[in-house]
Amino acid sequence: MTNNKKITIAIDGFSSTGKSTIAKLVAKKYNYVYVDTGAMYRAVALYGFKNGFVGKDFLDEAGLTGDLNKIDLDFKYNIDLGFAEIYLNGENVEKAIRTLEVSELVSKVAAISAVRKKLVKEQQKMGVSGGIVMDGRDIGTVVFPDAELKIYMIASAKTRAERRYQELREKGEDVDYHDVLRNVMSRDVMDSTREDSPLMKADDAIEFDNSDLTIDQQYEKICALIDKRLAS
Repeated sequence: MTNNKKITIAIDGFSSTGKSTIAKLVAKKYNYVYVDTGAMYRAVALYGFKNGFVGKDFLDEAGLTGDLNKIDLDFKYNIDLGFAEIYLNGENVEKAIRTLEVSELVSKVAAISAVRKKLVKEQQKMGVSGGIVMDGRDIGTVVFPDAELKIYMIASAKTRAERRYQELREKGEDVDYHDVLRNVMSRDVMDSTREDSPLMKADDAIEFDNSDLTIDQQYEKICALIDKRLAS
């Protein structure tokens, strides 16, 4: 007998723990909506960068906050890729937001309270009916504190930097591994120490260390957690 129960699955964790990869696979298997909240913050960072509000050594918080009503974000499903891509003011920016340049700016932008309030409100609207897999930094603690399943993904900084480095190289980016490692470690500090909604493990989240697991092994273990929750 098919289980028609729809739950909310919150996957939190540090950068480059593979949250999005697993969340996409899980959403496809269970026919759930997948939302990459990191892509939303990256898109705002990209807007800020293009409009001169944020750079490697500066942040015009007031300028970016004043422009938030001009930022329209949308996800559109790409049937060929099997997941939804993010659009910024009508433009597909899925590739543009994944560069190391944007990665170096996103934690700075995500720490702005006005940005978080805007995006959290949009995220909560998306998940009002359940049947959603959402990954980010504060999904289980702020966006969906009542989510039926919360997973907190961790992996060593070295492992995450190696994964991110390979991913960027495969996309044709000329990056240095040590720059990637520095970025990963810097984002860890910023994400976990910001005043508004810092990254932290929810009390009822299941910690999931994937340092030594393949994607297939992670997928199998997380699907087992979901099946158990659906049966309860």
